[in-house]
Amino acid sequence: MDLLVTGVAGFIGSHLAERLLKEGFQVIGLDSFLDYYPKKIKENNLKGLVSDNKFTFIEGSIFELNLKEILKRVDAIFHQAAIPGVRASWGKEFNKYIENNILGTQVLLEACKDAKIKKFIYASSSSVYGDADELPIKETSATKPVSPYGVSKLAGEHLATLYYKGYDISTVSLRYFTVYGPRQRPDMGFHKFITAILLEKEIEIYGTGDQTRDFTFIDDVVEANLQAFIKGKNGDVYNVGGGSRIALIEVIKIIEEIVGRKAILKYVEHQRGDAQHTYADISKAKRDFGYTPRVDIYEGLKRHYDWLKENLDVYR
Repeated sequence: MDLLVTGVAGFIGSHLAERLLKEGFQVIGLDSFLDYYPKKIKENNLKGLVSDNKFTFIEGSIFELNLKEILKRVDAIFHQAAIPGVRASWGKEFNKYIENNILGTQVLLEACKDAKIKKFIYASSSSVYGDADELPIKETSATKPVSPYGVSKLAGEHLATLYYKGYDISTVSLRYFTVYGPRQRPDMGFHKFITAILLEKEIEIYGTGDQTRDFTFIDDVVEANLQAFIKGKNGDVYNVGGGSRIALIEVIKIIEEIVGRKAILKYVEHQRGDAQHTYADISKAKRDFGYTPRVDIYEGLKRHYDWLKENLDVYR
């Protein structure tokens, strides 16, 4: 069985492709190396993949590739490709989010109409909820994004549902809650926190630091994708959280303990588009395909730190 992973050189895409190869699948990986962060980081993410003879890498844009030809030998798609980032999505930059997150998803779904795709897994985000009125957040909670990025991911979900209803494409959308671990993007919180403590630099804390997140370790997100591919209900949406809701300031304390060094903190203004609290109700994913996060926040941060300490030069 051949599986396609878009955004394969990214944080989540590279881990997912590695797991699929271990499970015995043939994997085709697509990536256009968008310049949201340096290409050398993404090339480093691919190191473990390109040496595997079951892996085929295709560099190029979804808009320019011959998707019809590629999809002839594809049984399922894991659509991870997107422009990330809540804070970068405002103003003129939103054009990139429209093109890559919305139009890119539509073009890929359109190409699936004439292909024999058994499942289309769409990588969505907890950003679709915005500031939730109640916690934990259920899939039935109101979707009220507080950032243009969240709007773009919600639009992708709606497209997936439309193509399921209109063309019977077996889509499943997974709403990721703040994913962390080895290879996390350099603009994300844990990467910045650990790097700053290692290099004895300031950590900027937005607002009071009391805002909470449901943090999800990368291995658990990968497992959710695999199980949703096997058992996820067509046309449905699932929360993928880590069961590790914690305040950001408490995360800093754990990292200090792991690294054995105090952080230098600088408090700055709360950022527009950041939700105050997130906490996933994952009972639906547990019921439908047995999803249970296995990596707690301490173990996950330790593994994140151990990897980053050995690979810090890649990010300089």
